[in-house]
Amino acid sequence: MESQAAIARLSALAQPGRLAVFRLLVRAGPEGVAAGDIAAKRRTAPNTLSAQLAVLVHAGLISGTREGRSIRYAAHPEAIRDLILYLMDDCCGGHPEICAPVQEAARAACCAPKKTKSRKSARP
Repeated sequence: MESQAAIARLSALAQPGRLAVFRLLVRAGPEGVAAGDIAAKRRTAPNTLSAQLAVLVHAGLISGTREGRSIRYAAHPEAIRDLILYLMDDCCGGHPEICAPVQEAARAACCAPKKTKSRKSARP
């Protein structure tokens, strides 16, 4: 990762509203959330949300997919993983074992598929 990309990602997250939107999208998982639903959940005006989403998209933290008249946004967990690994590169004054647990956690799969309860079909 280049330092400019790291700066853009850190800057994008350095505002409470954008950080909250990003965290909402991380919790939603790969399915993402429609822009209107984000605005409703965050109680944010559409123009404010649009600006927040644009900054997050530009930083590579999220992406949007058009679905008819709506756009569904989803987080890119790998962008945060890469940022954490970049920040911890060459860490700990020559003692990488100190940072190893954090680096391993960043490399681990953070978005394991959710287990869903199987529905048994009702038969007459």
